[in-house]
Amino acid sequence: MTIESTGTPILYLGFTLLVIALLVVDFFVLKVHGAHRVGVKEAAGWSVVWIVIALAFCGWLWWYLGGRLPREVANEKALEYLTGYLIEKALAVDNVFVWITLFNFFAVPPEFQKRVLLYGVLGAILMRAVLIYAGAVLLAEFHWILYIFGLFLLVTGVKMLLFAKHEPDLEKNPILRWMRGHVRITDEHHGEKFSVMKDGVRYATPLFVVLVLVEVTDLIFAVDSIPAIFAITSDPFIVFTSNIFAILGLRAMYFLLADVAERFHLLKYGLAVVLMFIGVKMLLLDVYKIPVAIALGIVALILLASVVTSLLMSRPADSGVEVRR
Repeated sequence: MTIESTGTPILYLGFTLLVIALLVVDFFVLKVHGAHRVGVKEAAGWSVVWIVIALAFCGWLWWYLGGRLPREVANEKALEYLTGYLIEKALAVDNVFVWITLFNFFAVPPEFQKRVLLYGVLGAILMRAVLIYAGAVLLAEFHWILYIFGLFLLVTGVKMLLFAKHEPDLEKNPILRWMRGHVRITDEHHGEKFSVMKDGVRYATPLFVVLVLVEVTDLIFAVDSIPAIFAITSDPFIVFTSNIFAILGLRAMYFLLADVAERFHLLKYGLAVVLMFIGVKMLLLDVYKIPVAIALGIVALILLASVVTSLLMSRPADSGVEVRR
């Protein structure tokens, strides 16, 4: 199977430099503001900024490809980008919900969460870059791997649907249990520090434990999300750019949802249905190829329905979160 990509070395280099520049700006703003609690207004503003940048890139890509390829190809690629971006953005919400659980469990003060999330986003970008490359190589060599991806997404969607109400028990998390048994960890937080010296001995702080768990969840969600976008397009450049732009806005999304996550309690069901739909789409690829425009519409409707239904059936927030350091 031949994988055709719209990406050239110059395009990949230019996009990589753009991402680095955006991360530098984000880090600079974070450093200037220092440790402070991010409010909903600030988080909403940054979320809008990241979405506008992602859509502006889509517009530029459509214009750029339109000058070098037939217009219908440029239209198709832009639509693939938008669909991939929407799917990755939606699946990232589940990632955010896990982050909320982690920060609550370890009682991380809101003003210290930003640094962990910055490293979490950096880790997610690197992991996705590696997995996207690996996925493109596998697809180029083995077309049948699409069926494996499709079955994996279908099973994952079914499991998510069945266990949507299940809250993860972090006390039984094997990584956390291993760290507690092999790493010296302080009982209290020390600002934004990941480690401190006590009596000449290096100790990890609870914030470092949270960082490790955040990176692990990033890897788990990357394994879920990468096959999902390959169901929309096999173009590595479209997969890479739409995925990375969805990840760049994760930190702002977290602070936007942190205090209202319970109001979107049905969104997990919507995400499960999205994964199942994408899995079926991939399994039927050689039987009937669902047009990208229709796939985009179906995914958007599923997500909109789950959000609206959640808001109409809002349940009281669960205040019984058990806290551990």
